[in-house]
Amino acid sequence: MLEIGNAQSYFARLSQTVRRLPFETIDSVCDLLLDAYDNGRMIYLFGNGGSAALASHFACDLGKGTINGSKKRFRVLALTDNVPLMTAWANDSRYEDIFAEQLANFVREDDIAFAISGSGNSKNVLNALKLAREARATTVGLAGYQGGGMKDLCDICMVVPSDNMQIIEDLHLCVAHALFNAIRQKLSAEDRSKFAFQGM
Repeated sequence: MLEIGNAQSYFARLSQTVRRLPFETIDSVCDLLLDAYDNGRMIYLFGNGGSAALASHFACDLGKGTINGSKKRFRVLALTDNVPLMTAWANDSRYEDIFAEQLANFVREDDIAFAISGSGNSKNVLNALKLAREARATTVGLAGYQGGGMKDLCDICMVVPSDNMQIIEDLHLCVAHALFNAIRQKLSAEDRSKFAFQGM
């Protein structure tokens, strides 16, 4: 039985949860993001609090970390990065619409709306997903608990099976880094095969 309140027990719970991650679903999201890359579709990332930080972090990883010397790049935007616009919508309209109103300016059919929420129930995240679905964009979620309301609004939803928000947030970062590493490796392998073909 695990002791409550010490570091070892936290990491033990973290390790147990890692083994129960939805790896096949994560791989499906990887394929979806690569398809967006191949076809020049936009990826919009958004979330609140720690999830907002991860949205910005993942946008940076996809936008910069996958370049590998190639001229082709991910078209990715974190809706958490424009503080003046977020606060304007929150002040003049409703905080629940800070992401949906930004998406309304840009999102098109087959773009990807990538939502991050530990609970899966943040109203501004749900409203953005609803708008994305109306625009016929593909909706992707990264959640915890049982997925919350977000699960039913996502074409693909990766749910960290935990009810501890810190473990959920830790593993959300791990999922984002797993996606990033898999994408970068696949793009590097494609580049190597192109060079090999050209050299024949």
